[in-house]
Amino acid sequence: MAVPFLTLFFGFIFLSAIAEASQCSIKGLPLVRNISELPQDNYGRGGLSHITVAGSVLHGMKEVEVWLQTFAPRSRTPIHRHSCEEVFVVLKGSGTLYLASGSHEKHPGKPQEFKIYSNSTFHIPVNDAHQVWNSNEDEDLQMLVIISRPPVKYEETKDWFMPHTASKLKFPYYWDEHCFEAPPKDEL
Repeated sequence: MAVPFLTLFFGFIFLSAIAEASQCSIKGLPLVRNISELPQDNYGRGGLSHITVAGSVLHGMKEVEVWLQTFAPRSRTPIHRHSCEEVFVVLKGSGTLYLASGSHEKHPGKPQEFKIYSNSTFHIPVNDAHQVWNSNEDEDLQMLVIISRPPVKYEETKDWFMPHTASKLKFPYYWDEHCFEAPPKDEL
């Protein structure tokens, strides 16, 4: 009778350790992971599937963060900018990138439009407002996204001519909220 109890007890301890590792700690996290087994969520944004493949908050990355994002047909990101560089690799599907390189002015301004497609790549400079649309009606748009300087500090704006001072800052971002710990306050 003691053997099944001990098996259950140690099994529970093992599963608890795995749950802790997969949530907010790199402790016990395997070096090689199956992407299909990583947590995914839409974070309240319909049409989005987000997986943090390797992140600063979730996995202790210091210089880069990697996401796998899938957008359902006709879905899009909000118009936004952030304090990091961003590189996209389109794995499947097609869509449109809107990029306002005048983001260092008072407002983003009229964006340039670029077609994106499977096996294409593009990068977003620091603080340039952008938006990605899955303009395809029949197929998901799936991209690997690499950002520098994680965790991301994100500003969302309602339109291309709204002043930056009126944009909404979101930090920590949705997928970092449950694990983010503010650094200790400097006493000086």
